[in-house]
Amino acid sequence: MAEEVTAHITGTVWKIVVEEGDTVEEDDDLIILESMKMEMPVVASVDGTVEKIHVEEGEAVDEDDVLVTLSE
Repeated sequence: MAEEVTAHITGTVWKIVVEEGDTVEEDDDLIILESMKMEMPVVASVDGTVEKIHVEEGEAVDEDDVLVTLSE
């Protein structure tokens, strides 16, 4: 089953910490968003494998945009 990880704030993708195919555990950092000069991590909601990264570094995102799809 796939799990979509979404942005919790509007901001810019500052850094992508994982690559497609990586195995992650719940609460591992996936992406760092930058908003108003603050860095905020987006973490894995479940244990799984990074199936797809939907954004690129430097890209602007809105709250609730899908950033990463994880497969369990």
